[in-house]
Amino acid sequence: MSNPIALVTGGSRGIGRAISIALAQNGYSVAINFARNRDAAAEVKKQIIDNGGMAEVFAGDISSSTDRTNMVESIMKTFGQIDLLVNNAGISSPGRADLLDATEESFDTVIGTNLKGPFFLSQTVAKLMIAQNKKSKTARRIINIGSISTYATSINRGDYCIAKAGLGMMTQLFAARLAEEGINVYEIRPGVIETDMTGPVKAKYDVLIANGLTPIARWGQPEDVAKAVIAIATDMLPFSTGEVINVDGGFHMRRL
Repeated sequence: MSNPIALVTGGSRGIGRAISIALAQNGYSVAINFARNRDAAAEVKKQIIDNGGMAEVFAGDISSSTDRTNMVESIMKTFGQIDLLVNNAGISSPGRADLLDATEESFDTVIGTNLKGPFFLSQTVAKLMIAQNKKSKTARRIINIGSISTYATSINRGDYCIAKAGLGMMTQLFAARLAEEGINVYEIRPGVIETDMTGPVKAKYDVLIANGLTPIARWGQPEDVAKAVIAIATDMLPFSTGEVINVDGGFHMRRL
């Protein structure tokens, strides 16, 4: 393969879809992971191929060790390498229960998909990247898609907030471990992004944004996040690792 290869988890919809398309537009062949909606993943693949890019779809629930192993093996058989891993797949808190009513089942489900899955997928892919570095020196990167829920509390999504906070520390850990291997690790931290995940709370955030929730007074779009991924994927930040890139309209700033 002359193109670098990117694996985008949850690449069939929302932010992942925008990332997959943007990477293909910037010279990557894209492995589009999906857990359930094959038709959506196939539509993204078709759009990429129709525009002259290369992509393939790979099923797998990243919370499952077996699925992760099978997915990575299939990608390696198809493409022979992985140069960029984008840990994007994630789920919201089922039922959005109050903190005092949250269940262990929900906690395990959210942590499994949003933290455990990315951790062990990164471990597997990092080992492959280290082996690949012995054959060819190129920019290989891992990007974790975090959230402002890393530090902004939502008492009806405690499991989600904890998972995203853990993802922030995971970024630091892998960045520290992999720097000596020439593999940089980043976290992109989206704010209020207009996707199907935020659809149920659109009216609430319409009002909050209108009343000054963010200095940039609009909803974020999946393409805003994709542009940050492209900056990393095209090696525009070669002397940075463990870095957090906020794509949140300025939400992270404290204001008086």
